[in-house]
Amino acid sequence: MIQKQTLDFLNRLAANNNREWFMDNKPDYDAARENIIALADKLIKLLHEVDPAVSTDLDAKKCVMRIYRDIRFSKDKTPYKTNFGISFPTGGVKLGGAEYYLQIQPGNSFVAGGYWMPEANALKAIRQEIDYNGNDLKAIIDNDEFVKLFGNFREQEQLKSLPRDYDADNQHIDLIKLKSFVAWHKFNDAEMLKPVIAEKITEICSKIYPLNVFLRNAIV
Repeated sequence: MIQKQTLDFLNRLAANNNREWFMDNKPDYDAARENIIALADKLIKLLHEVDPAVSTDLDAKKCVMRIYRDIRFSKDKTPYKTNFGISFPTGGVKLGGAEYYLQIQPGNSFVAGGYWMPEANALKAIRQEIDYNGNDLKAIIDNDEFVKLFGNFREQEQLKSLPRDYDADNQHIDLIKLKSFVAWHKFNDAEMLKPVIAEKITEICSKIYPLNVFLRNAIV
């Protein structure tokens, strides 16, 4: 479970996002990170039961993303993220592709799955799969329970123009034009602090699983 001290640390970091404060409070960061690693370790085992492509060989520490921001090309020069991110790949130990993702952040925690901003080759393959088998994807994303949990899948960012090789009258063009293929579900802070949060996250991921299978089948 998520400890209240973990969310408290993130709140304090958001108010004091500088190296001096961070170093003075490094023990609190270390404790919060250990809490997140323990959650990641539990989720790896639970998610494997839902999706065998989430390997039990995953290293929980490596699944937890760095808290240090890459500020080289950003106008925002604050050095630290104000959240913990955990990525659960479904293609072995390599991050990226169709996966599950958990963000822990006061007021903005969520679990997500799918494929965010695929690279050119993967995007081409996914579009082709939608062109051939788009009704299979529609059966997943238009399911009443899926819509209730994740909203309208089509409301993600789309190309403003038509992708090459596809016509406007293609019956699946609204899906072919998507730039990402992601479903996400938000949790409030009270939910994140419940002892059963790992099981709840796993339950939500079980509803994302068919989407990840569709995407994986497209890019094999």
